[in-house]
Amino acid sequence: PPPPLPGFALPPPPPPLPGSALPPPPPPLPGFALPPPPPPLPGSSLPPPPPPLPGSGIPPFPGSGIPPPPPPPPPPGQCVPPFFPPASGHLPPPLPSGFFALGMTKDKSPRKGAVDPSRPMKPLYWSRIQLSSKRDTDIMPIWAALEEPTINAQELENYFSKSAVKERKKPILDTYSKTKTRQVVKLLNNKRSQAVGILMSSLHLEMKDIQHAVLNLDNSVVDLETLQALYENRAQHEELEKIEKQIQKSSKDKDKDNAKPLDKPEQFLYELAQIVNFSERVFCILFHSTFLESIGAINRKLELMDKLCKTLRTSASVKQVLGLILAFGNYMNGGNRSRGQADGYGLEILPKLRDVKSSDNSINLLFYLVTYYLRNFDKDAGTEQSVFPLPEPQDLFQASQMKFEDFEKDLRKLKKDLKVCETEMEKVCRLSPEEHLQPFKDKMEEFINQAKSDQESQEAFLSGTHKSFLETAAYFSVKPKSGDKEVTPNHLLTFWHEFCTDFKEYWKKESKVILKEKIKEAEAHVYSQKKERSYSVKEKVKTGMKAKVTMKDKRINESYP
Repeated sequence: PPPPLPGFALPPPPPPLPGSALPPPPPPLPGFALPPPPPPLPGSSLPPPPPPLPGSGIPPFPGSGIPPPPPPPPPPGQCVPPFFPPASGHLPPPLPSGFFALGMTKDKSPRKGAVDPSRPMKPLYWSRIQLSSKRDTDIMPIWAALEEPTINAQELENYFSKSAVKERKKPILDTYSKTKTRQVVKLLNNKRSQAVGILMSSLHLEMKDIQHAVLNLDNSVVDLETLQALYENRAQHEELEKIEKQIQKSSKDKDKDNAKPLDKPEQFLYELAQIVNFSERVFCILFHSTFLESIGAINRKLELMDKLCKTLRTSASVKQVLGLILAFGNYMNGGNRSRGQADGYGLEILPKLRDVKSSDNSINLLFYLVTYYLRNFDKDAGTEQSVFPLPEPQDLFQASQMKFEDFEKDLRKLKKDLKVCETEMEKVCRLSPEEHLQPFKDKMEEFINQAKSDQESQEAFLSGTHKSFLETAAYFSVKPKSGDKEVTPNHLLTFWHEFCTDFKEYWKKESKVILKEKIKEAEAHVYSQKKERSYSVKEKVKTGMKAKVTMKDKRINESYP
């Protein structure tokens, strides 16, 4: 068989037809760049291949002086071999059908028609999204139903057509004082003794106040912060054992008058430990407070995230703004095969709109977008009824800092601490004497039951909000970052936060301009109304003696001229 023709790397040339009765082909022309006398097929030296005639899979032979007989059809599933037929030395070799079919393979035509601006436009470097029948998820993306509004193409060209002016380079940026005595027993180390002493000096309370607060769950005198400090500085098991041994030793001492008393910090810790189940009760009281605060904070954050997801997916004004960007971008990218005719775009283009300057650098594309929206879509622009069309930037910033794994971690910790609290409550109820059992028992049982219900509700709410967020990300065709298993709030909402912050800045400025224009129009209208209004003044009828004499003389003169 002959060696393959140079340049035919895709696909490789087929082998000669088996059993062919034709004589062996002549050696191939070197390079296949200059065929014999007839001109080569257009584009035969390098891809892409020449366009075929309609309905034909093989290019026609160019005409020659002697019309060749019609070639027999190739056997099914085989290609025409790329060599010259021996009967005619003036015919160029036909291209292999596999190679020619490569040029014929085209993707499904875009849903959007091609745009041809009347003059070159500045490009908008977005990540084009073109929809197909196959989707990775069951979520219908926003781009499937988003409509491009009619825009003022001439105005857009005037602002964002290409100019010969060179782009400017970006600038380089960039908290009981104690008396020292030898007559007291010190069982705590110096650092620990000093810490307890400082706490004692800061408490303007009596021990009975602390006891009342702990046994009756009353925070009116001893607040939660004080209880927290007392709980953190309570005597540990080893310390309490030492103090109790010293007290027992002192009580057995025959010379009680000369027995050394405990130092004040040790006395304080011992008296604190004499409150029935002090540690367990205070833990339950503190957890009761922190649980309500923590579950409330989680609920507020999840409500904010859920609200933002719903707004981004259902707000008509959000769709209007995104539709305007799509229309502007498709027009500006008109004629570009990789960026034009887009069904949608990656959200990473949103914060970059302010970097697209007009031809004279007087405005940018984001400012033009805001102005166009206010003057063509917002009928209340410039008035108090005008509403910001996008989510509030501050809400987006707060939501972008959230992490669903942190919520899951916090809820797991609350659930774990809730079980510990229930165990401590049961211990108190089991060990406390009857006179100190209430109201602790009833109040804590009620709290535990309610806390379990709230815990389960928040877990379900978290699951639903997480699902809603992922659906929102799929709705805008956002993919996870490299290395992430799923789209994170920071990845999706940072685009929106930056975009909405800049959008609101321009929105406020342009709203003030429109308000001033409306005031001027109203003043001009009032002025024109006053100017066009005609006043008819009736002549005052004179009735005095002088007027009567004058009228009499006038009648006489008219009678006798």
